[in-house]
Amino acid sequence: MEQISEDEWKVRLNPAEFRVLRQGGTEPAWSGEYVDTKTAGRYNCRGCGALLFDSTTKFDSHCGWPSFDEAIPGAIKYIEDRSHGMVRTEVRCATCDGHLGHVFYGEHMTPKDARYCINSLSIKLDPSEG
Repeated sequence: MEQISEDEWKVRLNPAEFRVLRQGGTEPAWSGEYVDTKTAGRYNCRGCGALLFDSTTKFDSHCGWPSFDEAIPGAIKYIEDRSHGMVRTEVRCATCDGHLGHVFYGEHMTPKDARYCINSLSIKLDPSEG
């Protein structure tokens, strides 16, 4: 992907999307448009359009953000996050480096034992036809 300046990102994204994708922000719990979505399809990065998640991996975690138990292979970059007095794993789009959220392991919510906790503002659903 071409290198995009932060000024260009400010033009491409609305202020809330910019705060999440480019500044690592988090939308308030239960506020995102995809928290309860059951629509079949694929979730793409709102910044660059890269494919990130399939709706078959989305599940109800009751955490306040859309949750997936598996990402599309190679779509995600993993970064250790030591902010807020804890160690977490931040997930970013491997294509544009946009902040998506965090992944958690060991919660036993699904057989895959992973919960990608993703900001709705960082993804866009492309619904399946039919």
